[in-house]
Amino acid sequence: MAGGHMKYRTLGRGSAHRQALLRNLVTSLVKQEAIHTTWPKAKEAQRLADKLITLAKRNNETARRQAQGILFTPHDLLPKLFGELRERYLSRPGGYTRVLRTEPKDKDDQAPSAILELVDGQRDMRFAMTAATVARDEALGKESTDITRMNVKKVTAFRKDGETEFRALVDEIKRKERATFKASANREKRREEGGYKFQIGGSTNTWSMRRDRAERGADGA
Repeated sequence: MAGGHMKYRTLGRGSAHRQALLRNLVTSLVKQEAIHTTWPKAKEAQRLADKLITLAKRNNETARRQAQGILFTPHDLLPKLFGELRERYLSRPGGYTRVLRTEPKDKDDQAPSAILELVDGQRDMRFAMTAATVARDEALGKESTDITRMNVKKVTAFRKDGETEFRALVDEIKRKERATFKASANREKRREEGGYKFQIGGSTNTWSMRRDRAERGADGA
């Protein structure tokens, strides 16, 4: 638009083809709760998906007709949209979807890719990633960063039984990844205690971080 900003991405398609593409993406999103596509498509589909959830929350005949015009398979998905998803987002004021950048789907053209997901569901990637971060921190005896603690609040704020479910997932990850976390802890311990090995004059020497700190402390005394 001359002298202004483009209101939406054309996605290299005509209006009818573009709308059909977005309807197809949103239909897949409602069915699967997470889809992998290009970044521009994900951002445009996000707008339509948020509109669809808003219609579900209105839950009247007009909203149902509009939602039916968006979904390609309304008879299959309207019950889920106006049932499970409506209940999930009743107390959430907005932000029903999330777009996460990922590695390009096609390694040849390197087009920016993304995952478009419905938040607070079983396939909420940020919920799982945050739980994995907390699980690793706890397994290694580390205090979580301010960013991690903030993310915990975000992913549990509107999720039903969010804190309980988050805690259960953290414990499950710790149990399944016990060996991995133990190996990571041992590597960090060796790095600090065993030190860094290097050669001088044909002999192998080891620099110990802990011993170096102790010696510097003794010299300072």
